Amino acid sequence: MAFVAVLLTGGSVACGGGAKSGSAVAGQPKVTPAAAVARAEKNAKDITSLRYRISGTVPGKGRLEAEASMNTQPPAMSMTMTAAAAQGGNGQGRRAQLEIRFVGKVMYVGGSAVRPEKLNGKSWLSAAPAVWGRGGGDNQSYGVLPSQLQANPTEQSTLLTGSKDLRLVGTEAVDGAKTTHYKGTVNSRGLIGGRLDQFIQLEVSDPLTMDLWIDGNDRTKQFRMRAEHNDMFADAGDGPLDLTITFLDINQPMTVKAPPAKDTTPIADDAQG
Repeated sequence: MAFVAVLLTGGSVACGGGAKSGSAVAGQPKVTPAAAVARAEKNAKDITSLRYRISGTVPGKGRLEAEASMNTQPPAMSMTMTAAAAQGGNGQGRRAQLEIRFVGKVMYVGGSAVRPEKLNGKSWLSAAPAVWGRGGGDNQSYGVLPSQLQANPTEQSTLLTGSKDLRLVGTEAVDGAKTTHYKGTVNSRGLIGGRLDQFIQLEVSDPLTMDLWIDGNDRTKQFRMRAEHNDMFADAGDGPLDLTITFLDINQPMTVKAPPAKDTTPIADDAQG
């Protein structure tokens, strides 16, 4: 029985003017779309901590919103996610909240999405070994997180460098910041290495349409990914992927702490299979 079975929500929670080519944010030099995206990719490698927001739809999970914080050294992540509760019965029409933390290769899960009878009077469940933030199939969240949310978003943001049809959309404000908006499509057959791993983890079919908003510091401010679900990963009819991820605070002090041991219930091995 998968760990996700301890959640009330089942699969739902387990898991919002054109310009000429070469334009940039006011006051910044003109660059080609390919050069601008390459700069953002290079700067993404220097991000060691991040607070970010997620909104959109995930195949098989439906609409969700989340806010998260992450560190790369040591790897740690904290996320609060809200999504539709399981359909049918007493859960129909409700929204359920899930709080997830990855600390020291242990995952902690709490919130209204967890079945109260599984908590044994405590507030958190734990499972190990748990892995978050890698590409491909190296992550392990026991079915709690959708695969599309198990990767480091700074690495996901670099997928657009694999596009062959990059174009400038225009200049726009995102979360109060002036940005330049670029757009293109990405196909798995044109990717190798880590980028291919990131694409596979999205569980979508070619092509992936991606929008990237880059701020005046040549950093990603926001990106959006849209594609049809690849039925080889699950049942047909799971719906499309349409996720927008906004970077809020970059390289600011962040701490992700494990819940107190006295308030945590480990999940038995037979519930993690």
